Amino acid sequence: MAGHSKWANIQHRKGRQDEKRGKIWTRVIREITVAARAGGGDPTMNPRLRLAIEKAKAANMPADRIKYNVDKASGNLEGQALEEIRYEGYGIGGAAIIIDTMTDNKVRTVAEVRHAFSKHGGNLGTEGSVSFQFKHCGQIVFAPGTSEDQVMEVALEAGAEDVITDDEGAIEVLSAAPDLEKVREALEAAGLKPEVAEVTMRPENTIDLAGEDAERMQKLLDVLEDLDDVQEIFHNANL
Repeated sequence: MAGHSKWANIQHRKGRQDEKRGKIWTRVIREITVAARAGGGDPTMNPRLRLAIEKAKAANMPADRIKYNVDKASGNLEGQALEEIRYEGYGIGGAAIIIDTMTDNKVRTVAEVRHAFSKHGGNLGTEGSVSFQFKHCGQIVFAPGTSEDQVMEVALEAGAEDVITDDEGAIEVLSAAPDLEKVREALEAAGLKPEVAEVTMRPENTIDLAGEDAERMQKLLDVLEDLDDVQEIFHNANL
C-alpha cells in the first residue's frame, strides 16, 4: 500500500529527541519503573519492560544504570508512586493531540498541561475527545531504500497487519500492539534493522499545517514536550 510521507516527520521527531537526551533518560527511567512494578523485573516475562529497556539502550543509557533502575523498581525499594494519566486536546487548525504522562501529583500535571494548551492556541479536551482518531498499534519503520518485497514477506509471515510504503520510500509495518516484538524480532533475524519500533497511537488521518500555523503547532508541542511529567506525545499534524 502507498501512504503519505511520514519519513520527514519521523526524522524531525528523532532529531528533536536527540537534542533533549537528558530528558529522554528521565522518561525511560520512569517507564522502566512503572513497567517493572506492574509486571516484574524479568524482561523475558514482561513485554512492556523489554520495550522500555530497548528504548533505554537506543538512548545510549549504560547497562548498569538500566539494571539499577529495574532492580530498584522490581524490589519495591523507596521511590515515587507514579500514576499514568492520558490527556487529550486540540492544537492549531484542529489538530488532535494525545499526551501520556507519569506523575506523582496529578493536580500539578493537569494544571501545567492546561496552561500549555491555553497559552499556545490549543484546547484541552475531555477523555476520549480525540483518541478515537488514533489506532493503538505496533509501528516499525524502515528507511528509504529498504527492500519492500523482503519487508512485506517477512512481516506478514510474522503476523503483521499491514505494510505501507510512503512517498519517500520509507516502509511502515503495522501490527497489533502485543505482536510488535514478535514481528520486530522476525525482521531483525532476516537482517532488516528498523529505524523505529514502538507501540504507538497512530493517527488514522492527518492534518497538513504550513507556515505560521506549523510554527505555532510546533511551539505548542515543544512546550508540552518540556513538561517534566510528559512521557509521550502523539498528534495528527503534518508539519
